[in-house]
Amino acid sequence: MEALAGAAASSALLPAFPAHQPHSRVALRARPCGPLRAAAGGGGKDDAAKPNGTPVVKLKVDPSQNGALGPVATDKSRTTSSTNSTPDSSGSRAGLFRTPISGGVQSATFAHGLPPPALAVRNLMEQARFAHLCTVMSGMHHRRAGYPFGSLVDFANDSMGHPIFSLSPLAIHTRNLLSDPRCTLVVQVPGWSGLSNARVTIFGDVYPLPAEQQEWAHKQYVAKHQQWASQQWGNFYYYRMQNISDIYFIGGFGTVAWVDVKQYETIQPDKIAVDGGEQSLKELNAIFSKPLREFMSAEGEVDDAALISVDSKGIDIRVRQGAQFNIQRLAFDVPYKVETLEEAKRALHKIIKTSSK
Repeated sequence: MEALAGAAASSALLPAFPAHQPHSRVALRARPCGPLRAAAGGGGKDDAAKPNGTPVVKLKVDPSQNGALGPVATDKSRTTSSTNSTPDSSGSRAGLFRTPISGGVQSATFAHGLPPPALAVRNLMEQARFAHLCTVMSGMHHRRAGYPFGSLVDFANDSMGHPIFSLSPLAIHTRNLLSDPRCTLVVQVPGWSGLSNARVTIFGDVYPLPAEQQEWAHKQYVAKHQQWASQQWGNFYYYRMQNISDIYFIGGFGTVAWVDVKQYETIQPDKIAVDGGEQSLKELNAIFSKPLREFMSAEGEVDDAALISVDSKGIDIRVRQGAQFNIQRLAFDVPYKVETLEEAKRALHKIIKTSSK
């Protein structure tokens, strides 16, 4: 009876939802710090000026620390970037970044030809299919009112990068949102859940979409998931994060940036990150997984290499060495912006061919 009452209450609330209320926002700025993973940021001013002048600090996964990375003793004569990492005409370094880069997010983006934080988040939101939705527990159905409640959901995006959800009226997170729309969405790069992985926390307010927008939301889901996603299992309704109040991006250890919401809403994700998605990565892995494993084994035996993310400037590779996993960044060494699967293939062929000479 309680479940039926909850469903009826949700259905009654669906056609009407609070109007969009603009949120005042205090601009936050992160002070650059710590070792940064190349996929999201790095290199301070000194590092950018002297890219080969910083000793390497390698990180590895410590199984006893639940996947956390720890320093590995290395030869101090080694440099920050790996072999096969060469500067292009703009001063950017292309190739494989085997170690974290020290410094600020923006300077690393410039020095190493990486996507800026806002674009990195938009690409991440396009490529990820699942996320953790954290809502405020309501007092309607549970004694833990006021506590955060986390749950796994699938999602799609609209043209501004606002998440769209397909939610059951019987789910606790749906009841929570109907009582209090405030929530956060935590999204990680698919294929890796370690602390060195890029992830984003989006703060906002989620409301049910009106009846006339349900079909539009369904089309967004089909475009991303190529199926009905959650709706195939029951009486689901579509909700949208109407207001995004803040965006907190972490690209790995020490890579921290508060992303400007307006910039995030207006920037367009990389075409290659949107088109194809999982299918493109599947095809790239079928062709390049073995050659990349051999390419990266030059500095130590690699048991497996899997491409887990691609953007216009490079790829992220999940690397396994025995029981240890880590993420490595391979930048495309081409003078153009990679937008299609065929262009990505050519760029990877070039890197592997050059390294074999």
